[in-house]
Amino acid sequence: MNKFQKETFKIRLLKLAALKCTGSPNELALRFEISDRSVKRIVKELREEGTDIRYSLSRRSYVIDKYYQ
Repeated sequence: MNKFQKETFKIRLLKLAALKCTGSPNELALRFEISDRSVKRIVKELREEGTDIRYSLSRRSYVIDKYYQ
């Protein structure tokens, strides 16, 4: 995955997290044709950049904390 693809994935992941419809890390990986590990690595990078993104077991989706209820 090159830098452009990674940044594009981050933007799409943030949009899906705002809508609370990312699915599980495995489903997200299948949707974007990347590995589970890549998904988790990119989520970690987003957290390091200051985004409060977390996985909600009840919603089965990544969510951005300010949108989480």
